[in-house]
Amino acid sequence: MTDTLLATILAQIVLPILATITTALIGWAAAKLRARWGIEIEAAQREALHQALMTGAQLALTRRGRRDDGRDLDLLARDAVAHAQASVPDAIRALAPRDGVLRSLAVAKIATLSR
Repeated sequence: MTDTLLATILAQIVLPILATITTALIGWAAAKLRARWGIEIEAAQREALHQALMTGAQLALTRRGRRDDGRDLDLLARDAVAHAQASVPDAIRALAPRDGVLRSLAVAKIATLSR
């Protein structure tokens, strides 16, 4: 084989195959890293939201006290949710909980604190 033939084979066959494999590996690694960091970011946002709701529930109970009527629970939950919305708006926006989820979480936090 001559050097010219070998250079032609490398340039036209081997190098494009290696470039394709390298591109695929880089894409795969980038997707794996993005997925891992995305999961970690979501977990941090979820934890921040739960902490804000717990703090909001504690604050609401401290400010309003606790009576055993449903109306009072609604006020407490509303206060806790308002605190979370003010404290971690980015987490709420990123997690996008459905209607009523924040209130349900707040009620659960209030119930835990009221025991």
